[in-house]
Amino acid sequence: MNLTEMANFRYSTKEFIADKKVSDEDFQQIKNLMRMSASSVNGQPWHFIIANTDEGKSRISKGTQGMFIFNEAKVLNASHVILFCVKTDLTDDYLEHLLDVEDQDGRYAAQEHKDMMAGGRKMFADIHRNDLNDVRHWNEKQLYLNMGTVLLGAASLGIDAVPMEGIDAAALDAEFGLCEKGLAASAIISLGYRTETDFNANLPKSRLPEDEIFTVL
Repeated sequence: MNLTEMANFRYSTKEFIADKKVSDEDFQQIKNLMRMSASSVNGQPWHFIIANTDEGKSRISKGTQGMFIFNEAKVLNASHVILFCVKTDLTDDYLEHLLDVEDQDGRYAAQEHKDMMAGGRKMFADIHRNDLNDVRHWNEKQLYLNMGTVLLGAASLGIDAVPMEGIDAAALDAEFGLCEKGLAASAIISLGYRTETDFNANLPKSRLPEDEIFTVL
């Protein structure tokens, strides 16, 4: 499958076949994509809560009540549901932890290389922590890079998916005790396989024309 075919296969799935499951092998590939996703200065400011049992999906569905009830079935009937959580800060301790993991993974042939990375990463973190005061927003940008990677990766495996911002984030923060962990619920991606009755599956895609969105220099 080429990239254009993957992009056309992917759509926001509205109905999942409740008893058709993503294989462990395929979902491991999705998890690998989440771990390997790009992020600014390799900050990896995320945590993922994964549900593939009825009990787990029921807990995540607490974020799809009230005004978000239209998304409940997309959680309960999916094969796997991923709650994407964002780090609300980038502490010095966390930056040091990243550096240590990179060192253990063999990224630094010399101490000076490690020191350069530490200084550069802290510079960007401080810009967002102290100057722009938007560190959570910056982190969330990295989280959405991860979500895009998951959506295209799922399509490459023939897995359907739907990203959802229509959730009660506060309810999910409370359900999973996220605030005390320095995290916040941001969005959900449900994965599975489309039903034959999903109205959105066969609708033509609509995108703005190339000459409207591209400037070629």
